Amino acid sequence: MRDIVVAREVAFPREMVWAALTDSRQLAAWLMPNDFRPEVGHRFTFTTKPAPGFDGVVRCQVFDLRAPERLAFSWQGGALDTVVSFDLAQTAGGTRITLRHAGFAGASNLLPRVILGFGWASLLSRKLVAHLDGCRHGA
Repeated sequence: MRDIVVAREVAFPREMVWAALTDSRQLAAWLMPNDFRPEVGHRFTFTTKPAPGFDGVVRCQVFDLRAPERLAFSWQGGALDTVVSFDLAQTAGGTRITLRHAGFAGASNLLPRVILGFGWASLLSRKLVAHLDGCRHGA
């Protein structure tokens, strides 16, 4: 079993990054449309374009929420039954984000793990940063 781990430092305050992770509208702007609420136990979905073996819905449940440093939720979509966590640490230059997508077991999860690995890296490096930059500049 190999987890996806993506760590990035971004030049934004931790509270701003936290809001991008826990506000449903902001989360939709850089990740996917959702009905997220920052409450432990809350069940929510992300929706995206369907693909073979995947109906386009990721079913999730919040199970760890410690503002402004940790968010973790289940991630069930297609054949996947995994866990996503975000850990935020304030740094001198902004915030270090560590994303871990865990629970990939067996050869059947190899392709989704590779695809999601590239996807998370791109989302954190590009879309999240662009979203935060737009928030900073009032967009």
